[in-house]
Amino acid sequence: MKKRILTVLISIVTLVSMYAGGSQEKEASPLNLMQEGTLTIGVEIGYPPFEDFANDGVTPVGYDIDFAKALGEKLGLEIVFINTAWDGIFQGIGVNYDVVISAVTITEERKETMDFSTPYIDNYQAVVVRADSDRKVTKFQDLDGLALAVQKETTSDILISDYISTGSLNCTVAQNEKVITCFTQLDNKEIDAVVVDSTVADGQVGKYPGKYKIAYLDKSEAEQFGVALTKGNTALQSAINKAIDDLKKEGFFQENTEYWFGG
Repeated sequence: MKKRILTVLISIVTLVSMYAGGSQEKEASPLNLMQEGTLTIGVEIGYPPFEDFANDGVTPVGYDIDFAKALGEKLGLEIVFINTAWDGIFQGIGVNYDVVISAVTITEERKETMDFSTPYIDNYQAVVVRADSDRKVTKFQDLDGLALAVQKETTSDILISDYISTGSLNCTVAQNEKVITCFTQLDNKEIDAVVVDSTVADGQVGKYPGKYKIAYLDKSEAEQFGVALTKGNTALQSAINKAIDDLKKEGFFQENTEYWFGG
């Protein structure tokens, strides 16, 4: 889903979870971690419902946060989250943290510089409008002439930019650093629609059904999110894949999806 390079490290957020008797012993073979016994994770907090802060403004919460906690238990590792700006998050892999778990789309381009776990959730592109809107959207070209908002350097941003560059769309686009800014602009009627990941759209509509609705969902091609890690660290990749497989069998992802996306 999200893209780019050049890391801006914001802050080390918090120590979230410790191994509490997970079903898997520590790996006998070395996992090539930056710190023995600890999995450090790069996240962009501020991308609900995947990553956000609780009401205290400090504690990270969200779909990916719960997944990371479960992953740490399975691996028998302590978890540390490092809050990092999206623009450059991948450059920090192997430098500031071991992996990135932050709604990362698996792409062929990214596979050239990093490895991925097996996918843990599917995603599509969606158009969100205000709940009182009567606008009909059956394809992205129906957004022609409108004011849109996207998060900068995401799949949504790239998608709309491609439509504009090929002449399929003529519209104004606000490219924001944070996805939540897009929805604030929609609230303030500064824009007509937000183009965003369907998983994020589901979370916002589920949380604020009186404010937003999904006008269009493009299911023509699914994206898949995975854990991004240093290229060539096959030991850690295999351990994460095994943990994901176990979590799938146990129904963790189904329960986590129902909780954060309303089913």
